[in-house]
Amino acid sequence: MRKSQRNQQNSRRLNQRVKAARSRTTHRDAKSAIGLPMRGKRCSRQLEAFNAPEIWHEPTGADETRYIVHPPRNGFIHPVTVDEVAERLSQLPSRFTHGLEVVQFSSLTRKRGLFPCYGMQWGVAIYLYPIDETLEELYVRPPTPQQRIEAEMYGGRWAPDGNLWILSWTEETIKDYYLNNILIHELGHHNDHRNTNFDARERYANWFAIEYGYRASRGLRR
Repeated sequence: MRKSQRNQQNSRRLNQRVKAARSRTTHRDAKSAIGLPMRGKRCSRQLEAFNAPEIWHEPTGADETRYIVHPPRNGFIHPVTVDEVAERLSQLPSRFTHGLEVVQFSSLTRKRGLFPCYGMQWGVAIYLYPIDETLEELYVRPPTPQQRIEAEMYGGRWAPDGNLWILSWTEETIKDYYLNNILIHELGHHNDHRNTNFDARERYANWFAIEYGYRASRGLRR
């Protein structure tokens, strides 16, 4: 299929999603009605109270990282490949990937769709989640200042559309976001052996992603 045809199909699909969202959204029950993202970008520990979030991978002491790929779900894609993730991890000091036994490209099930996210760290594994194949995400609330800044750092573009907000990516920018933010953020959680408080863990992982993801990928030095 030609790129222009794919773009036209994606545009039609996004328009259908926007129309459906508007017709079903009320101020009182927007989240439950349409399941649109009202989130920060990561699951992390937010799902613990809900249920075990993923397939649990028991530690084996393996020296190398194993990659597992599940089909994303109809209408969704994995924006990065195994080779791209492996190459990005290889650029980091080996101490950072020590003990990382699994990187799993997970499916987006209906249940997980209630808690949309891009990535998660759990035990010895990092999980990466699919994104809508249109590379457009619908939000029922305006982005927070941090959400706006962070997305724009990696080329994401926010735009209002009626009572909705759309976050748009390109193939290049979503790869950058996953490889130099999401992946590195979750690796930060993997390397955080001190903090137990959720907010403290997020602060550390955010710092880790900026230092070893954003700054490193752009050749920035203090």
